[in-house]
Amino acid sequence: MNIVKFPSTSPRLEDLIKRAKEFAAAAKAPATLKAYRNDWRDFDSWCFSQNLSALPATAETVALYITDRASSLAVSTITRRLTAISTAHQAAGFKDSPASCHYFIVSETLKGIRRKLGTAQIGKAPLLSDDIRKILKSTTNDLRGLRDRALILVGFAGAFRRSELVSIRVSDLSFSKEGVVIDLRVSKTDQEGAGRKVGIPFGEFRDTCPVRALKTWLAAAEISHGPIFRRINRYGFVGRYGLSADSVGKLVKQAAARAGIASDSLGAHSLRVGFVTQAAMNGVDERIIMQQTGHRDVATLRRYIRTGQIFRQNAASKLGI
Repeated sequence: MNIVKFPSTSPRLEDLIKRAKEFAAAAKAPATLKAYRNDWRDFDSWCFSQNLSALPATAETVALYITDRASSLAVSTITRRLTAISTAHQAAGFKDSPASCHYFIVSETLKGIRRKLGTAQIGKAPLLSDDIRKILKSTTNDLRGLRDRALILVGFAGAFRRSELVSIRVSDLSFSKEGVVIDLRVSKTDQEGAGRKVGIPFGEFRDTCPVRALKTWLAAAEISHGPIFRRINRYGFVGRYGLSADSVGKLVKQAAARAGIASDSLGAHSLRVGFVTQAAMNGVDERIIMQQTGHRDVATLRRYIRTGQIFRQNAASKLGI
């Protein structure tokens, strides 16, 4: 899908046009573009099944679509679907998007969905320190187990997103007597690639130390360059390529299930949410938490902090009952 179109021009400008298109395509993160593509496919398929035009679509068609999807999708997902539909129309050269909330029927339908279904997002359940210890006890001592231990501990202690975890390379690591500093090149909130450094100190206990677990995995897998978390085939051989972001959630769920922890509501984000929740429960200041997580929005962070402090700072405990 071309984001920007250029008119025919002289050959001397062809290179600039090519580069401009590349820059325009890079304006959105790969994960965002993937989500938009999936959103558009769903809308296009729905329109086909209803014998309606998807491109261009009418505002009435969009309103009917989000009404139909309201029973199965979160409000946040529906909102993103509208953005994807708008983006597709703009890319096709239509200046006026039928998914715009400037259209009364679309805006009122979306308001009704929000009012009736609510806007609360159902996030992944946090994995706390006790859960991490249980998971580690159930891991094996082979290469797969060593990798999973390192991934879970580094993901938890670094409060990393799944995309950040799989992007870490050996060249991003700086070990010292205090621990390891990981140089994150790009993250969800840093699309311009300014980068940030995340420090992970040595753990209090050897069995749960993220730095020792990482060193053990790298040595056992003989990884000296490239991605640090890699695929392992069914014969136990470590591959050259890194894990995909989608595979992290599966590994976390499988590791939790082996430890007897209900995994239906868990995913890769459970490590990051667990870090914030556990830190809040332990009384860590939110500014210190944000230094590790890279959160720019305090409101987003406080959703997790409130969960962690729901009993620690609870007025009901002072009622004398």
